[in-house]
Amino acid sequence: MTEITATAAPSLLPATSKDQALRAAAEEMEAQFLAEMLKSAGLGEARESFGGGIGEEQFASFLRREQAEEMTRSGGIGLAESIFNALKQRAADGD
Repeated sequence: MTEITATAAPSLLPATSKDQALRAAAEEMEAQFLAEMLKSAGLGEARESFGGGIGEEQFASFLRREQAEEMTRSGGIGLAESIFNALKQRAADGD
């Protein structure tokens, strides 16, 4: 029988409130990054014909933001995990 250590299975350990705050910050950063990527890709841009007018232009950022947050909740692109690990390491170095 193998023993589970903190380095072998960090997701099995109980999360502290500090870890939860760091993870939330990392996921927020990934969602913001994805929203900017979706904007660059043209998601939510008004179409030339039969567009929604000024209302569509004003609410396109909300659509991009919600889609980016859903992408992050679904696993994202792995950026949040990298940011979380870097933040956690930095916090551990500062202790």
